[in-house]
Amino acid sequence: MLLVGDIGATNARLALVDREHGLARPAREGTLPSGHYTALEPLLAEFLRDAPAIERAVLAVAGPVVNGRAELTNLRWVVEEASLGRALGTPSVRLINDLVALAHAVPHAAADALHTLQQGTRAAGGTIAVVAPGTGMGQAFLTWDGARYRAYPSEGGHADFAPTDALQDELLGWLRGRVEHVSYERVCSGRAMPDLYDFLRERGTAPVEPWLAERLAAAEDRTAVIVEAAVDERRASPLCAATLELFASILAAEAGNAALRLLATGGVYLGGGLPRRVVPLLAREHVLERFRRKGRLSGFLARVPLHVIVARGMALRGAAHLALSGDAPATESVSARAAG
Repeated sequence: MLLVGDIGATNARLALVDREHGLARPAREGTLPSGHYTALEPLLAEFLRDAPAIERAVLAVAGPVVNGRAELTNLRWVVEEASLGRALGTPSVRLINDLVALAHAVPHAAADALHTLQQGTRAAGGTIAVVAPGTGMGQAFLTWDGARYRAYPSEGGHADFAPTDALQDELLGWLRGRVEHVSYERVCSGRAMPDLYDFLRERGTAPVEPWLAERLAAAEDRTAVIVEAAVDERRASPLCAATLELFASILAAEAGNAALRLLATGGVYLGGGLPRRVVPLLAREHVLERFRRKGRLSGFLARVPLHVIVARGMALRGAAHLALSGDAPATESVSARAAG
């Protein structure tokens, strides 16, 4: 029995699989709220209660993994392969970055797992970039080694935020007085959404409706309220819609930045829960123009494929692939199916 997991800052998605059926028929699967636990070990113990012995575990975590140890950026957890192995009763435990796990799944994604924003012209074996705003801002990339794609981690989400217009200039100045470092994660993630909203509210972009103020005051998660109020066709909030518009513009520009940094001729894939929720907004021409508007390199960006990963559980699929592939290195992804 193999344990696979995608341990995010908000939720931990877990599954027990065997080698014959994989994720097609898991022996057990479930989602637990990460923030309700003080560490990963008690969370796993809860999921594995009365479960059979574990042969191997591959766990994708929301943070950089160095020498089998990870500090989960938005959870304040420290997890180590050795201690997890003792807790699980198996020496075969592998931690991988959650975006690396997602990247492992990208070359094998079915057509219905993606929504194409820009068809572009994909180069066979071209480098692939993955940009995924969830609770935080995750990034990863894949390169072709002649036989298969290999996935690598990146902490590009913590790079300095670069405004692209006057409104974003204002946002940068507003945040500089409130946080030590203004990164892309600070302006383009779930945790950033309330700050974007507060910035636009304070500058008077639109009034706050009484019903919205009441819901925000009572909410544990302001981001969920803001996104829902922005896309609600029956009673949309102009202020929340402007917040989401600002988020989408920043995301499109950073996706273009990732394409340039990596020469991502294999395409850019937007993952995470937020892009999946706002596909119609990301598909608008003025937002896509933010992706392409890179001066003398605009022509290059117009040829780069851009997709949104709309299927759920892709990071879990990547972790399951590694668990089922035996001793394959954590940076290796088998199959050339998507390269040709």
